[in-house]
Amino acid sequence: MNGFVLDASAILAYLEDENGKDLVAPALYTGIISAVNITEVVTKLLDRGLTQKEAEDEISGLLSLGCKVSAFGHDLAILAGQLRPMTKFLGLSLGDRACLALGWQLGLPILTADKQWIQIKMDELTIVSIR
Repeated sequence: MNGFVLDASAILAYLEDENGKDLVAPALYTGIISAVNITEVVTKLLDRGLTQKEAEDEISGLLSLGCKVSAFGHDLAILAGQLRPMTKFLGLSLGDRACLALGWQLGLPILTADKQWIQIKMDELTIVSIR
């Protein structure tokens, strides 16, 4: 598999026309995102005033480009939990670790707007900051 694992922050940068969106746009055609991170995106869109229908349409638009959604099953749950000791110093959320776990599991680089992730030093993870 080629492409990127997309963090919620990268998707939001694209949707909200923020700095770094130009790096996210081509990744949407072959990218993959955790279902947990889709939840984060929808939550942020609703918090910012979009209706449920508008948020759903935004997600549908991303998926129509080719971006895939990965279920958050048993294996990813275990990996995300195992990442806690290595990421605790950064205060990463479950959603953050779900994204990292997906990249770890698939061996794909992770595209994020969270610059602090660059501090994570694991041979199994390649983190690319869009900013």
